[in-house]
Amino acid sequence: MSDLPAPLARVGEDPIDEAAVRAAVEAPDCGALVLFHGVIRNHDGGESVRALDYSAHPQVGQFMERIVAEEQQRTGVRLAAWHRIGPLTVGDAALVAAAASAHRGEAFAAIEQLVERIKHEVPIWKRQHFEAGTSEWVGL
Repeated sequence: MSDLPAPLARVGEDPIDEAAVRAAVEAPDCGALVLFHGVIRNHDGGESVRALDYSAHPQVGQFMERIVAEEQQRTGVRLAAWHRIGPLTVGDAALVAAAASAHRGEAFAAIEQLVERIKHEVPIWKRQHFEAGTSEWVGL
């Protein structure tokens, strides 16, 4: 898999197109395709969550593109990622990422590392809105 395509790396307010993320990594030489869905859950820290707002740095797309490209180059695994920003509710997908490779072990390892880097290095911040009427920022 030396001829890897430019990876899909998106951030935006539109709902995530899971099929596009998957299609970006599919290839006939890949026997493993791992898809990660990060969805909004209904609780955090013992409190009930009703919604989230994701905000991002104005150049967030460049950060995402760089990280996905670096990880694809480092691992040799086909990678794609799409993060949603704006208001989301419980059950909405916030991040969908995919990895495809010849074997499952390298695909699982690559997707885990990619998601960790996105979580820690892409300048996206979330504000959680709780059922109790309070809110808090996470990731600042």
